Amino acid sequence: MSRYFAFCSVAALAASCFAQTQPERPLTTLPYTPSLETKFIDRSADPCVDFYQFACGKWNELNPIPPDQARWDVYGKLGTENLRYLWGTLEQAARPEPARGAVEKQVGDFFAACMDEPAVEKAGAAPLKPELDAIAAMKTTADLPPLLGRLHLAMQGSPLFGFGSSQDYADSSRVIAFSTAAGLGLPDRDYYVNTDARSVETRARYVDHVTAMFRLLGDTPEAAKAEAQTVMDIETGLAKASLTRVQQRDPYQLFHKMSAAALQKLTPAFSWTAYWKTVGLAAPKAANVTEPEFFKEVQRQLAARPATEWKTYLRWHLAHAKAAYLSAAFVQANFEFYSKYLRGVTELAPRWKRCVRYADGELGEAVGQIFVAKTFTPDTKARALAMVQEIERAMETDLTDLSWMGPATKKQAQEKLRTLVNKIGYPDKWRDYSSVRIERTDFLGNMNRATEFESRRDLNKIGKPVDRSEWGMTPPTVNAYYDPQMNDINFPAGVLQPPLYDPKMDDAPNYGNTGATIGHELTHGFDDEGRQFDAKGNLRDWWTEKDAAAFTTRTACVVDQYAQYTVVDDIKINSKLTLGEDVADLGGTLLGYLAWKNATRGQDLKPVDGFTPDQRYFIGMAQWACGYERPENKRVTAITDPHSPLEYRINGVVSNMPEFARAFSCESGQPMARANACRVW
Repeated sequence: MSRYFAFCSVAALAASCFAQTQPERPLTTLPYTPSLETKFIDRSADPCVDFYQFACGKWNELNPIPPDQARWDVYGKLGTENLRYLWGTLEQAARPEPARGAVEKQVGDFFAACMDEPAVEKAGAAPLKPELDAIAAMKTTADLPPLLGRLHLAMQGSPLFGFGSSQDYADSSRVIAFSTAAGLGLPDRDYYVNTDARSVETRARYVDHVTAMFRLLGDTPEAAKAEAQTVMDIETGLAKASLTRVQQRDPYQLFHKMSAAALQKLTPAFSWTAYWKTVGLAAPKAANVTEPEFFKEVQRQLAARPATEWKTYLRWHLAHAKAAYLSAAFVQANFEFYSKYLRGVTELAPRWKRCVRYADGELGEAVGQIFVAKTFTPDTKARALAMVQEIERAMETDLTDLSWMGPATKKQAQEKLRTLVNKIGYPDKWRDYSSVRIERTDFLGNMNRATEFESRRDLNKIGKPVDRSEWGMTPPTVNAYYDPQMNDINFPAGVLQPPLYDPKMDDAPNYGNTGATIGHELTHGFDDEGRQFDAKGNLRDWWTEKDAAAFTTRTACVVDQYAQYTVVDDIKINSKLTLGEDVADLGGTLLGYLAWKNATRGQDLKPVDGFTPDQRYFIGMAQWACGYERPENKRVTAITDPHSPLEYRINGVVSNMPEFARAFSCESGQPMARANACRVW
């Protein structure tokens, strides 16, 4: 439920608003770009016809997509600036100086090991040998549970299924075990079942890629080809038994709590006792099996397939999970399929960028301590919190004034709003990674140990009270999110930097940008998915039947609107998948506008650079989304991304807002002034 989707979860993009002519180097300070930049405005475009082009047309001209990117936009640009800043910080921390503190030493040695490319190249596939030997020693499918447990610790639960912890949907104060559908090598189950020409081609290219990876593990061409087909057969069965992404938006379809005995009965061919023993758990009192039909397919395949086929499947998933951290041949093969073919990226990201990402991903709160200390002031935190509170007051007023919601539901909604927790910048308590052994000469070993630390940390939560202070993103991340069970909104320090949050700029574009983002996350608590959780984060129907029907009618307007938009070629937006984000974009922009009006009431606001204050609000709102993506990547995100493409996240929103039409004097019926406007919140 984040504002921005980056296909790598942490986007990596270029350093300047303008085309680069110099090689990238580490940054010593973060560069400044205002939250409203008139240079990016395309004045030849009519804002009432295509507001996105008007606000962002020149940004896209001035920022050609870098060769190592599938998507290039303002969020990503800031993400890369944060990476470049961390690059210099990690280089400094990597110097083996006596004055280094424990945190600097740990992240510095991790970065040094990653950057030692000759050592990584010399090792080749040898770092996989312990796990490959363990797979080779498997005699029967009875050996699979402990072997899978070992691999899950090192890979965070990817092969065959996922197993970890999460809050109980029925009691959000407790953490229980979760068994989830997983085990696929393609980005989504639809890739295995769709029959269009591109999907058929992608499956063939995937088999070729898996074949190439088996060759890198030392298999003969004939054996590798047969093994790749085995992998495809297993994964196709798992995919067909998996829920679609739209189905997964309904939390009731993902809540099937059962005892350990019931889980064992669901998959009698798999010894959960042996699995739990390997990962260091006692049998949990309860587990949420998110997709029982998926686990029935797991049972069917376990009963039908010999151990040799499972060994093949596990060897592939091990190589797949670790390919990016191995020698150049593995890295390149992984890049050629997942980045170049699937997403249209033309060049592999430079090693420094990958190593910074890995450090942030594996030791994120250690890296985050350094980032926050140097980039995030107490004043910025206080001002951001004040803006959040202003947005919440606007939401409270909106709830009070809603004509379509009755008093009983309003009371519950207002309670949910009052209990919402705001997390700004960074955690109150930093995660302690001191038990993770980091060696300057063992990159993959460092990755494995850090991954196992996180796997065990996750599993150790089972059966315990939830820690509501936890964050799901690292401080340098350029993103934000709402958690429906925590009932909190989270804004890392990385996203509260110019141009997304600009202390030098007036309130209009700041409320349009960051304010609308805050409103977006807040609205997620009341979108099609978030509204099903109550103030305590429990899955409970707190709506009257009449109000629920009114909500569905209003969201149907949004579904119908966005279903008309084209992503790429003849692919339309899957508006049932993007509904939550589309509703949050619309609600967030309106809340930001109302909060800005309240915050500046009584002030004599003047035009700036020829734009009225209201126009500046909307331009600031639009310029967070300036950017574009490669056609190949659009095909992937059309299936996997719950967000609409950038241009529709702007045009689709403002075309529903009479406040925008008044600001730019748009006439009813123009593209940006829809006659049948949608309004939910």
